[in-house]
Amino acid sequence: MKKIITLLAIAGLFILQSCTVNDDNPYVDNDTISEVFEVSASFNSTNNYSRIVPLNPPIFTSDVVLVYRLSGSTAQGDVWKLLPETHYFSDGTLDFSYDYDYTTTDVSVFMVGNDLQDVTAEFRLNQVLRIVIVPAGFATSINKNSYESVISTLKIKESQIKKIEM
Repeated sequence: MKKIITLLAIAGLFILQSCTVNDDNPYVDNDTISEVFEVSASFNSTNNYSRIVPLNPPIFTSDVVLVYRLSGSTAQGDVWKLLPETHYFSDGTLDFSYDYDYTTTDVSVFMVGNDLQDVTAEFRLNQVLRIVIVPAGFATSINKNSYESVISTLKIKESQIKKIEM
């Protein structure tokens, strides 16, 4: 009896070892959708130094939103800074900063600081913002501080950026 059980165990090992699964169909991910929106916003006392940008259609609760501000241009291209972005007085105290929060239906970009009405127009008016929707699967694996890295990882082309008129 022991010989039969041993023989069946050995045969079972060989049978299970030879099982393989060939999946020749490549995986197509149809729900990982990255989007980039560009909006020009001015911050003043009339709008309480904030701007709400609607997201239509709403994003998934697992998505992450990143907001970048165009802070200048160089010979190599545009310079995008990730928010929050803080500016200090020469003595090290807070002058003002840009920040944002978001829900599944909108992004609120706003300024905070001591005397926002005294912030120069260069920093308050006609600010170009890029709102990047990052699927949750990418959120931990990309360098969020680099706009170029994010766009490259998400395979977004400049022609795919949707401009929102407000």
